This record gives sequence, C-alpha cells and structure tokens, in this order.
Amino acid sequence: MLFNSLTFFIFFVAVFLLYLALPHRAQNRMLLAASYLFYGAWDWRFLFLLMFTTTTDFLFARAIGKRPSPRARKVWIAASIGIDLGILGFFKYFNFFVDSFAALLEGVGLHASLPLLRIVLPVGISFYTFQSMSYTIDVYRGVLAPARRWSDFALFVAFFPQLVAGPIERATNLLPQVQQPRTVSDYGIGHGAFLILWGLFQKVFIADNLCRVADAAFANPPEQALLVLLGIYAFAIQIYCDFSGYSNMARGLAMMLGFRLMLNFRNPYFAVNPGDFWKRWHISLSTWLRDYLYIPLGGNRQGAVRTQRNLMLTMLLGGLWHGAAWTFIAWGFFHGLLLVGHRLFEQIGGAKPFRPHGLSGKGGQMLKMVVFFHLICVSWLLFRADTIAQAGAMLHTLLTGWARMPEESVLLSQLFKLAFYGLPLLALEIWQYRSGDPLVALKAPRIVRALLYLALFYGIVIFGESHAQSFIYFQF
Repeated sequence: MLFNSLTFFIFFVAVFLLYLALPHRAQNRMLLAASYLFYGAWDWRFLFLLMFTTTTDFLFARAIGKRPSPRARKVWIAASIGIDLGILGFFKYFNFFVDSFAALLEGVGLHASLPLLRIVLPVGISFYTFQSMSYTIDVYRGVLAPARRWSDFALFVAFFPQLVAGPIERATNLLPQVQQPRTVSDYGIGHGAFLILWGLFQKVFIADNLCRVADAAFANPPEQALLVLLGIYAFAIQIYCDFSGYSNMARGLAMMLGFRLMLNFRNPYFAVNPGDFWKRWHISLSTWLRDYLYIPLGGNRQGAVRTQRNLMLTMLLGGLWHGAAWTFIAWGFFHGLLLVGHRLFEQIGGAKPFRPHGLSGKGGQMLKMVVFFHLICVSWLLFRADTIAQAGAMLHTLLTGWARMPEESVLLSQLFKLAFYGLPLLALEIWQYRSGDPLVALKAPRIVRALLYLALFYGIVIFGESHAQSFIYFQF
C-alpha cells in the first residue's frame, strides 16, 4: 500500500475519521490494527515476523527491567540483540554470504554446491528491527522504563506512517506519545497537509520522472562522460526526493494524527564536509549508528587510530545495513574514507580546524558545497551500480570520456529534464537553507502559500507519474 496511491488515500481517510471518533485507548488499538493491515497488504505472512520481533523485545525489556543483577541484564540484552540481528541477517544476508563464499572457493579452484534458499526480504525489516533494538538497549541502559502494555509497544514498532521506511524513531520520543492522549489540531492538520503535499511532489513529480534518466544511464552506461555525469546527477536528485519525500509524508501523516516524528533530512546537499552531511542525511540512521555503534565502540575517546577505525567500521556496517551487495559495502567504505580523511585534514591545523585561506567566506562556502556534492555523487555511483565492475567502468568513463560528446538532441533532452524537475527542488531548498527553517514556506504571506500549493498540486496532477511507483528504500 503505497503512500502515492489511491488505495492508501482511502485507507488514511477511513483511519483519520475513526481516529477522531475514538477515545485514547481505543485510538491506539485502532491504529495498531490499521498498522498491521497496512503492513499485511504487502505480504500477510510477514506480519507474524513483525509480531514475533515485537513480542520478544517487549518480553526481554520487561525481564531486563525486573533484573537488578548486571549479569542477568547482560544475558537478556544479548539474547534480544542476538534474535533481532539473527532474523535480520537470515532474511537479508544469508544468500549474499553463501554466494560470496562460493565465489571465494571458485577463485581458488574449488567447486562447492552450497545451499540457496528463495528468501523474500520482508519490506521495512531493517527499519523496524533497528527501532525495536534501540528500545531494548535504552531499557538496558536505564534511559527508559519498560512499556507496561504490549499494545503500546507494538504500536510504537508498527506505527504505519513510518513503519516501512522510517524515520527510525526512538522509544524516548515516540513511545510517550503513544502512551499519552494526543490532540488533533488545526496546526497539525495544516502543517501535516503541507508536508504530505510537498513529499508527494518530491516523489511523483521529481523522483519518478528523473528515475527514467538515471535508469537509462545505469542500464546501458553511455560512453560519453557528460551523459554519465548527468545520469549520476539524476540519481542523486531521485534518491534524495524519493527518500525525503517518503519521510515528509510520514511526518505529515503522523502530524495530522497528533504525533511528532523526528526530522530525517535537513538540506543534505548543502553540506560542506562528511560530518556535516551525516548531520543532514538520513538523520535517524546516522544518529542510531552514532549512539548504538560508534560510541559503544569507543567513539573518539581512545586516540586517533581507534577513532579512525571506529568511523570506518560504523560506515561499513552502515553500508551493509542498506543491502546485501558489495556495492553497498563499497559505498560505506567510501563514506568511511571521507570521514577519516576529513578528520585527518582538520588535524593538520592542530586544535583548530584547518581552513585554507580564501575558503572561509560565502564564496569559499559555496565552493566547498559544490566540491563535496560531487564527492557524494561518486558515492551514489557506487550505490546505484549493479556491480562493482559496472561502477568501475562508469567511473573510468567519467574520468576519460570527455573527448566524446553526445548527440546535441540527447544532451539537450537530458539537461532540460534535470532543470525542469530539479530547479523547483533547488528553489525551495535554498529558501529553507537560508532561513534555517524546514517549514519556512508555511510562514510566508498567504498569497505566496496559495501560489506554492497550486504549483505543487498542478505539478503532481499534470506532470507527476500516474502509476504509483515503489519507494527506493522499501528494499532496505
């Protein structure tokens, strides 16, 4: 059931009307049933897996809360994490590791017939697993008391607006909102409706149209460097609008119901360095990896060498979280190199960050944005490529293929599509970035807001993709 489908629109209207008519506890039960219906519409069989993960983590957290003994608490948290990661690993990585091991044996001249299973990846398993894990870890750390009602915790895990592609919520934020009565307000409805409209525009007007440009470049990589570059640009915009569009719609839907979800994107392509980028891109994942992986590994508290090791391990595992493929591992490794390299670069200046002369003003800031955006584009090449070999071939073309120019008609067509679908995004992003407010459009004069809403609506209706397309991050 896609957000950008008529089926979901009917579903949400029904949920919203029922929600308005019910008291708090009945609202929660209805939302849980609606969330399971929403998830079951993908594949009802995986509902049992979601419920199993929910129930085991609920029971383990209760056990942790009742055990004063540090040793007993460690046993229960280890069991909880082990089961969560075991389920995630089996469904997401079993065939990948079997294939990789078989390829390794083939490389040394051995042939092995290893078992392969036809495993279907449950939609959203990486998201809800990490969300549920964070809860039990927070209970273990004493940050959070165990939930008293299974139904409250189950709704926290399965809340349908953010169930299949985030944001990856923390129990410290979302669970109290489940447990306490909520208010449906004019503010929430107005702001939520704008986020839904903007997210839908990002998805069906920008992402789904630029998908064709990106897919053409990666399905049959061109020999001209300029066309490769335009294809990468198209994918960079596509994946951002596809994912942030989902996050905006999730936040908007939740806001209309009286919930507040965390901000997941903050103008990431205006980042000037790797650390800045990960404070702006997929914030719910980057902060999860920081709090539950990087800091427990030692963070930056154990010297420069171990800090670099911790950064690299965190990004490698972050890449593997995205999918069972060497391209995702390479993507994580590349981002690890960027973080390690930037940290070493800053240390050149001693205690103060190293800032070359001429790069501290507005012009220098813009130059750093442009340079870093192109480094991010290199990472998207690794992310989008089907294989490492394809990524290498396209990178080679990007470095050496500038002497071959594409046909003028093809070039103009690609440039027009990038401009037509990308410039509206750039305009609003600049507005948000300069104001420092993601919802600055809602504070504009009434006539400006009316014109903006009309532009978004007609962009969706006239130029938007008419057939509902799945979101990229559903596969993760």
